[in-house]
Amino acid sequence: MTTSPLRDLESTLDRLLAPDGCPWDREQTPASLCEYLIEETHELVDAIRHGTADDACEELGDVFFLLLFVSRLYAGHGAFTLDKALSLCAAKLVRRHPHVFAGEALSSREELLREWERIKKKEKQERGAKERRSGIFAGLPGALPPLTRAYRIHSRAASADFTWDSDEDAERQVEAEWLELLDALRGEDKEAQERELGDLLFSLVELGRRKGIKAAPALDGACQKFLRRFSRMEEMSREQGTEFAEVPLEGKNALWDAVKMEEKQTSPGPSPCCR
Repeated sequence: MTTSPLRDLESTLDRLLAPDGCPWDREQTPASLCEYLIEETHELVDAIRHGTADDACEELGDVFFLLLFVSRLYAGHGAFTLDKALSLCAAKLVRRHPHVFAGEALSSREELLREWERIKKKEKQERGAKERRSGIFAGLPGALPPLTRAYRIHSRAASADFTWDSDEDAERQVEAEWLELLDALRGEDKEAQERELGDLLFSLVELGRRKGIKAAPALDGACQKFLRRFSRMEEMSREQGTEFAEVPLEGKNALWDAVKMEEKQTSPGPSPCCR
């Protein structure tokens, strides 16, 4: 008799939580598992963006185990089961996609987002949800990374038609924020400088969103590119018999230019698919 991988994982978790199981696992609560869930989710995202399919497969399993763990703890207290959570999710997706499941016609992406927010608001009203905040930003997770949070804020604001009329207006706002930052940097007010830098980043996130670019993965890509180039600079320096730290700034700049030129020469060109 064969069992499913999900059942195997459930059996493993049952054994860990048994009276003679793992003391550490038996001490956990949904709240105590939150940090592990966040950490494992970041590892999954990193594997998707920069690793192999095998890396993503392993990290996906780790995240799913923690989700199963959390649901089992809630079930143990009579709150809800994993089956209930999955059923609610399926029903919610059907309800929030009337253009797919109910034949409702939507003319644009913006209209789709507005309809999504309208349905979410209606759901909360129907179940009598009591939010600390009311309005379009109610329920926006406070623990989101700042770039992701800024993107979500702009997206929700745009669904309420509170955004610039055109991409050109958004571009001019970025330019204005850049000039305000430069002006603040000429002074000594560190709080003002931080505030203006934040305003510039916030505006850049919106400009990217309007162009279909998410700031968080874009910045992550820039970080990875810098790390890759810097590592190659160090390697080139060693090949020349010099420790990178001992290379003068002019030499470091030359190495940087050499790495960029090397990348251009070895670049395969645009790829027909995205990883």
